[in-house]
Amino acid sequence: MSEIVVLSGSPSEFSRSEQVLKYLGALLQQEYFSVTHISVKDVPAEDVFQGKFDSPAIQEITALVQNAKGIIVGSPVYKGAYSGVLKALLDILPQDVLKHKPVLPLMTGGSPSHLLAIEYALKPVLATLKGHNLKGLYLLDSQIDKQQENPIIDADILQRTKKQLQYFIEIVNRQASAVFFT
Repeated sequence: MSEIVVLSGSPSEFSRSEQVLKYLGALLQQEYFSVTHISVKDVPAEDVFQGKFDSPAIQEITALVQNAKGIIVGSPVYKGAYSGVLKALLDILPQDVLKHKPVLPLMTGGSPSHLLAIEYALKPVLATLKGHNLKGLYLLDSQIDKQQENPIIDADILQRTKKQLQYFIEIVNRQASAVFFT
């Protein structure tokens, strides 16, 4: 069994991106992965905004991420980028916290015009943390119904999402096998 960390960058109480991330976590659990969901809402604001990298909460997040076999990071698009609170959290994690880990980036937004936010905003910061970025997923708000257990209501997007998740699983399993046999 592998550990996967799902990191939600949405500061909203009931966001579309967080519902999609929870759904992906549930799919991973069906594949016998252990999943830990971390939301920026659950991190003490004082730790994040004062850069307390040595606080117990930040140390726990660091340990969870460093010990994970793979990471999924998601955020809604805010002003052409990911959420500021996600950036603040990522800034106080160690520089190589994602080293050699497959990372599946995910963003949600109100229009297709923000599609490149994943490429020009989220992926570069994840790469700076030494993560191995996968293609990633961008979902429009209109393709998500946050009231449903499966929030992805567009059949084509659901198929593409499951395909990306399967690729993520294959890479996580391949890396776990490589470590096992070395």
